[in-house]
Amino acid sequence: MQGGKLLTVFVCLVSTVALVNAGDPYFYYTWNVTYGTIAPLGIPQQVILINGQFPGPNLNSTSNNNVVINVFNNLDEPFLLTWSGLQHRKNSWQDGLTGTSCPIPAGTNYTYHFQPKDQIGSYFYYPSTALHRFAGGFGGLRVNSRLLIPVPYADPEDDYTVLINDWYTKSHTALKTFLDSGRTLGSPDGVLINGKSGKVGGQNKPLFTMKPGKTYKYRICNVGFKSSLNFRIQGHKMKLVEMEGSHVLQNDYDSLDVHVGQCYAVLVTADQEAKSYYMVASTRFLKKEVSTVGVMSYEGSNVQPSNELPKAPVGWAWSLNQFRSFRWNLTASAARPNPQGSYHYGKINITRTIKLANTKNLVDGKVRFGFNGVSHVDTETPLKLAEYFEMSEKVFKYNVIKDEPAAKITTLTIEPNVLNITFRTFVEIVFENHEKSMQSFHLDGYSFFSVASEPGRWTPEKRSNYNLLDAVSRHTVQVFPKSWSAILLTFDNAGMWNIRSENWEKRYLGQQMYVSVLSPEKSLRDEYNIPLNTNLCGIVKGLPLPTPYTI
Repeated sequence: MQGGKLLTVFVCLVSTVALVNAGDPYFYYTWNVTYGTIAPLGIPQQVILINGQFPGPNLNSTSNNNVVINVFNNLDEPFLLTWSGLQHRKNSWQDGLTGTSCPIPAGTNYTYHFQPKDQIGSYFYYPSTALHRFAGGFGGLRVNSRLLIPVPYADPEDDYTVLINDWYTKSHTALKTFLDSGRTLGSPDGVLINGKSGKVGGQNKPLFTMKPGKTYKYRICNVGFKSSLNFRIQGHKMKLVEMEGSHVLQNDYDSLDVHVGQCYAVLVTADQEAKSYYMVASTRFLKKEVSTVGVMSYEGSNVQPSNELPKAPVGWAWSLNQFRSFRWNLTASAARPNPQGSYHYGKINITRTIKLANTKNLVDGKVRFGFNGVSHVDTETPLKLAEYFEMSEKVFKYNVIKDEPAAKITTLTIEPNVLNITFRTFVEIVFENHEKSMQSFHLDGYSFFSVASEPGRWTPEKRSNYNLLDAVSRHTVQVFPKSWSAILLTFDNAGMWNIRSENWEKRYLGQQMYVSVLSPEKSLRDEYNIPLNTNLCGIVKGLPLPTPYTI
């Protein structure tokens, strides 16, 4: 155990908490992953449960805590969990993707150990293997601010997690068969709020309860597969206070468009008539709107909510304008006792521009997706392990993708897609969406500054429209149809990191890639050694570990 002599241990059924007298506290959890049968949309289907729960348990942490989770895979196939939004500083070993880790074999266990170093915010976890995300296994993940770091709003009465997502009634194995055979999944069958689908006028048990006059924090995450969702609460304003780890200017909203993979934290005050109210989550940008409701009730009231629901916005111009209203709170502290605004990203010279255009084409009669004409395919040996064992040339080639897509892409190459990026360089990435559908893209291991999103094609002249002062630092950015979005970041976190479409259908069919950020020093100052409990598979199975890094 790192950090000194063990002082106190609390043991309960599923978790143990141990405090150490030096360093940061350790929190221990045991998660059992199993199949179960439930009916989120009224049709019994097989789902993935964690400790018997759907969604899985909320993971509640604080900045710099050590989180240790022993995951027992009781499924009949390999399984991995990833922690969307956690940066895993110097520690891509814990990222939980097939490019960094060997999946946990059926009937075995693996222990994750990670630390949300210098982070606060609202995140979630989910399965990263196959199409397991379509079966569940996801849950909320929050990182609270340490007590010595002030938060730019009063402590709420309570803190609630709201997981919203689209949902299919077919099993994840059936959906996987569709995609493998070249079929598309089509529109979702429904929408869920915390794993449940409610009906207006139905007997819906309250998901949340509020005391009159009190203010509550709601952490709203879109943990779905392909649909942007609009979230609103009948009769109540939502004050946006945090977005994917950044405090933001506190504007009030009647509704919020939450794109796939994104999380918002809002404050809601119980300042209306003491009764029940509907929360509404509905799809956006689809031909047919699909929606659901959940009930938020005032304490002590049995009055049912009104059947008149607040209407959803229309069109994506509304959503684009809402995106432009989001601003970083430069006067607030972050996870460390220094102002966020001390990082003047707009004054750093860009050393490299990477334009990633989403690509769609038929390969052997089946639809595939990619970036710049390359459709990623996972390898038996995780990319990170091949690189660490200095055997990468046997598994993949670097830089098969170009920084600038061809003017016209007529074919797709299917192969592992790994881009080399020089350690600690300041890079501009432009996502171009050439399709008529909505997209969102995520980068593991980092937060980035989402500086612009506009219709049309990107050109260097568009930089004059960038927000170079107070763009929100986040990890997932939406790209509207026939539009582009630009992000800026310093690649200062050594490791192997995934860039992916958050449309899980497209991601599964190749619209993802990895960036390799190598420290030339091979020092513990820049990256941790491979954990001793790491599963080894593929061509590195059974090999002795390389010489460890030192300071």
